[in-house]
Amino acid sequence: MTRQTDPALEPLKARIAKAQLGAEIEERGKVVSIADGLATVDGLPGAELNEIVTFSTGARGFILSLEENHLNVACLDPANDVAAGTRVTRTGQLASVPVGESLLGRVIDPLGRPLDNGPRPDSTERLPVERLAPSIIERDFVTEPVETGLLVVDALFAIGRGQRELIIGERQTGKTSIAVDTIINQANSDIISIYVAIGQRTSAVRHVIDAVREHGRMEQTVFIVAEASSEPGLQWLAPFSATSIAEWFRDRGRHVLIVYDDLTKHAATHRELALLSRQPPGREAYPGDIFYLHARLLERAAKLSKARGGGSLTALPIAEIEAGNLSAYIPTNLISISDGQIVTSQSLFAANQRPAIDIGLSVSRVGGKAQWVSMKSVAGRLRLDYAQYLEMKMFSRFGGFGDEAMAARMKRGERIAALLAQPRLSPLKLLTQVALLSALNEGILDDVDLATISHLKTKLPSAFAADPILSELDLTSSRLDEGMKSSILEVVRTTLRQT
Repeated sequence: MTRQTDPALEPLKARIAKAQLGAEIEERGKVVSIADGLATVDGLPGAELNEIVTFSTGARGFILSLEENHLNVACLDPANDVAAGTRVTRTGQLASVPVGESLLGRVIDPLGRPLDNGPRPDSTERLPVERLAPSIIERDFVTEPVETGLLVVDALFAIGRGQRELIIGERQTGKTSIAVDTIINQANSDIISIYVAIGQRTSAVRHVIDAVREHGRMEQTVFIVAEASSEPGLQWLAPFSATSIAEWFRDRGRHVLIVYDDLTKHAATHRELALLSRQPPGREAYPGDIFYLHARLLERAAKLSKARGGGSLTALPIAEIEAGNLSAYIPTNLISISDGQIVTSQSLFAANQRPAIDIGLSVSRVGGKAQWVSMKSVAGRLRLDYAQYLEMKMFSRFGGFGDEAMAARMKRGERIAALLAQPRLSPLKLLTQVALLSALNEGILDDVDLATISHLKTKLPSAFAADPILSELDLTSSRLDEGMKSSILEVVRTTLRQT
């Protein structure tokens, strides 16, 4: 007689067959104290720096620092139920983030968890958040620009692919707007954009996402968000996680632009965690390794050699200053690490000269080496003429200029200021920028009203698009010869007559 096996037992038998028998080792410790998202943990002698640990409540954290008799663990989840005596277990995994094509168009947190009500990113590959920067031999010269679409930047402070250009200024002077306009201008380029929000208000981050969704190309952008209400550990990890995501694309020969908004808040988060962990404070109460923290982050931006695929990672860190103090600790740290800075001016912003970029304090240490030849040929004297105009404008408050030459310089400076003023979310293509500067150099705009110049900037793109020859003109691969220049100027003159 044959015994019948209950079919319901088959799944249970399969699980028993696969079970691993034998001893399992689990390393546990306990929380000694916890305050403001940082836990002091006793035990875990084999723990590693940046390793993920789990609390018995289900919350997670990562090991921020290793001390002689204890560990400092930064919480990555709300730790309301974590208290002294809570059990802590090692996972054996370093802090990492999912990478890959599935992240494009998504809004995630620094651990890769979705924040846009979508599914988890379909990615099986992960990278550690802390990675070594490319060595000198793996890098190449920075020779191609990242076109921002902002005339004042592209003409005067060209940003190269692989460069680190700091955007710095006082609160609410248009720093984020410069970065967002740059992201939007990549809608028709081969550059992938990554925006990382560190300690920002939820409403401010939503405005950035909506602007890119409406005016840019969302499917070529990744948003990593650690808002102001998130745990300090998440805010600390955010820029490193975003850089690892960017490096995955860069190491495959792609070009990536990453915006850190902003590193001043990241420094404040680091100071908070460092002081809670009783690290000795340095200048302005920042621990001494704050320089190394941002240096090892920004050094990961680079243009790779052809042997490494030729990809690039361009970084636009944002920093905030108070009362115009550009020599404060964090600003000077970041200025010394980066390859130049774009400084925004509160007085220019208040005077409605936007983008409110101070051309006297701003500089790009790559600049002309990464500028298109066509742009370089028409932007030669622009910075000098504009600087002279701003200086004369200051002295003109005490009385007018009787000299006709000085009056002509003032008139020309007013037209330069009108050209460089640009509304938000309206980047200009290279052809339009070259056309405007060519018209300025040829004196075509000398007798044009300032209001007409604003209309000219809005109408020129459609005028060029309607021209069958100029619409196909690629100024990135060709010089601006006299034939091209005359054709471009003719379109400008025609557009002015119609304005």
